[in-house]
This record gives sequence, C-alpha cells and structure tokens, in this order.
Amino acid sequence: MEIKSIILRYMRMRLLHPFKTSVGTITDKDFILVEVKSKSGLSGWAETVSDAIPIYHEETVKTNWHMLKDILIPTLMKTELKHPDDVSEAFKDLRGNYNAKAALDGAIWDLYAKENGISLAKAIGGVKDKIEVGVSVGIQKTEKELLQKIEGFVTDGYKRIKVKIKPGWDMNILKAIRKEFPEIPLMADANCAYTINDIPYLKQLDEFNLMMVEQPLSYDDLIDHARLQQELNTPICLDECIHTAEDVRKAIEIGSGKIINLKIGRVGGITESLKIHKLCEDKNIPMWCGGMLEAGIGRAHNIAITSLANFTLPGDTAPSSHYWKEDIISPEVTMKDGYIEVPTGPGIGFEPNKEKIEDFMLYSETFHNYE
Repeated sequence: MEIKSIILRYMRMRLLHPFKTSVGTITDKDFILVEVKSKSGLSGWAETVSDAIPIYHEETVKTNWHMLKDILIPTLMKTELKHPDDVSEAFKDLRGNYNAKAALDGAIWDLYAKENGISLAKAIGGVKDKIEVGVSVGIQKTEKELLQKIEGFVTDGYKRIKVKIKPGWDMNILKAIRKEFPEIPLMADANCAYTINDIPYLKQLDEFNLMMVEQPLSYDDLIDHARLQQELNTPICLDECIHTAEDVRKAIEIGSGKIINLKIGRVGGITESLKIHKLCEDKNIPMWCGGMLEAGIGRAHNIAITSLANFTLPGDTAPSSHYWKEDIISPEVTMKDGYIEVPTGPGIGFEPNKEKIEDFMLYSETFHNYE
C-alpha cells in the first residue's frame, strides 16, 4: 500500500433526537472523516469518534485534528506499509490518542481489504453473515416517554435494550421497565455515574435480571470495579476504562468485570481490537460492540468487527435511520428482524456518498505524500 494523499474532513451532523447520558446531552455529532488515497487509485475511509468536548474521555475532535495533522499523518507517510498492522507498530511510541490513531488504522484496513478485493469483515477474520442489533436509549424527560420508546424498539425487533442510568434515574426506572417488559433482554449503562461508596445501593441491580451493568464506576478504574463485582450477581461490563489488550488482561486477572464492550476508536483501531478479541475468546469473556453515535462509515467498521466469532452479545450498531435523517453512505445501514447483514463487497462494503459528505463538511485539508 503506497499512500498518495490523506484528506481530513471536519464534519457536523444533526442527530434526529438529542442523546442524553449521565455526563451530558449531544444534539450535533462533530467528527473527522479520514480518506486515505493510495497510488493504486483506491481510497480507504474511517471516522474519528471523539466528542466536541471531553465528556467521554480526554480526546476531542480538535485534539484529534491536531494529532492527525501534526504527528500521525507525517509518521504514517514515512512508514512502509505491507499490512495494516504496520500502522499501530508505527504509532506504538506515541502515548494515548487512541481515537486519532484508530481513524488512520481503520482507513488503512479498509484500503487493504479493497486492494485485495475482499470485504473488511473477511480481511479481519469475520465469520458471520449477519449481526444481532441492540439499541441504546438515552435518559428521557419522563418515565412514560422512556417506556413508549422501549415499546417501539421491541416492536421493531431489536435484540437487546440498553438504558442509560444515573443517580435519581436508575432503580425506579428499571423497576418500571421490568414491570412493563418482564422478559426483554435488558442492560443498564451508568457511564461512570457512581462511586465505590454506592455498593449497598448498587446491589439493588440484582433485582432486575439485567444482562449487565456497564461501567458503573470511574472511567479510569479497574480496582474498584473488581470490589463491586464481588458484591454483585449482575455482570459488570467494562467500557471507558479499556484502551488496550493489556487493560483487558489486567481486568480479567483481578475480576473487574465479566463482559467487555469494545469500541474500535477507544482502543486505537482494528489491530488492537483483534488482540482484545483473541484474549477474550481465550478467556471465555463475552464481547459486544459499543457505539459512539457514528455516521455510516464508522458504523460500517462496527459491523465488520462484530462479525468476529466472540462478539456473542447484541451491540449498539443500530441502523442509520435511528440516528440520522440522511447518512453519508450508499446504501444506508438497514435492519431486518433485529439483524444487519454483513457486507460482502470490497472494504467496508458501503460507498461514501460524496454529495452528502459535502453537505455536512465544515472544512477539509489534504496532505500529499511527495516521497
């Protein structure tokens, strides 16, 4: 793979509905669309997943732009690329900045698959022809509104419902959901809203037959999650605190949780995702793919990673129409009977819609490889 140029596009898309969690509300999704053009004439595509402000972790869209422009792209331009794994190897001495790294890693993986005439899912070892789809429900204004949304999603065929919780919007809400929907696959996502002092309170979660509770404690914690898991029958799923395969190894060894939510952007790319997948598979730790309100290209990467064998639980890769009036790919991601088909065409299997991309782009910058 010989890089000809790399284009960064700063994008802003309005969500169909505001998405509220314990740490804030998102109405517009800012992200960077990365296109890597090779001398073969093909392009690989990916998205960053950071927010405009650091409410999920420390990276933001603008810090991603800085890292990509000033450090990562110049580094990549000097790297001989024989395989996508060479990207993470080139970046190994650069600390953190996982989202920015993941965008280049993902674009190179897409390009690699296209140059070899295979799907991204096949290139990474995927084994599924369709994936189960779950949906994430943000914090609503009223309990009634939440229950109505869940009823609609159950009718639509989603395989799992995830609800956001926080102090004051937790046990009473879960109780109401279970009264209305006693048998649906249900999980709760706390987005780090509790502390170790809440153990007696959080033990009430065991009353609701949850699939899991996701990241109840601090975004950088493994130790206290292990203490909490000892007190809960409900499995803890780790999200924000997992950045590398080493984090997963440590979490498994000390018992910080029983399930791993994998987000490609959070762990630095597909290459690191594959390492985490193998480790979890070897240790019998179930996995699922989380969402970061991705547009179509990021969603396509999530579909591919979910095709791996150890993604045994429904993820958050809902169809395009759940989030956007119009997406930036053709065709858009669709769901049938709670499943999304894994594309078999080259690369991500969806075509970037250049017209829509132009509509949502605020500005762009192109970097040429003159070597």
